[in-house]
Amino acid sequence: MKTDFRTIDAYIATFSPPIQALLQQVRATIREAAPDASETISYQIPTFTLHGNLVHFAAFKAHLGMYPPVRAPELLDAVAPYANAKGNLRFPLDQPLPLALIARIVAARVRENRERAEARAAKKRGRRAGRD
Repeated sequence: MKTDFRTIDAYIATFSPPIQALLQQVRATIREAAPDASETISYQIPTFTLHGNLVHFAAFKAHLGMYPPVRAPELLDAVAPYANAKGNLRFPLDQPLPLALIARIVAARVRENRERAEARAAKKRGRRAGRD
């Protein structure tokens, strides 16, 4: 399999049409939940970034994977059926994709990333204020 992808389109194009359709559904769901995020390739898989890595997704033989692990307490029960031992999510290809859940995961990640970015900015402002 090709492993020097430069775009999400190039990654998706390497799969069969049914898998391409699923990947495009995930991509559109992420785009809708995080319209300000940028698309890129990281770790040779599709990645959305917003104040750092937001989410990664990838296709495998029997599932679609989504990373990083979900930390939002309000989502832990909902993601439990899809959680892998390492915390990443596996959505079986023989089941309908839980697109509403994916949208909720992305929204939670947007909040987490924005909160971290705001905390870093506040800390930086505090250090600058201490020098005045």
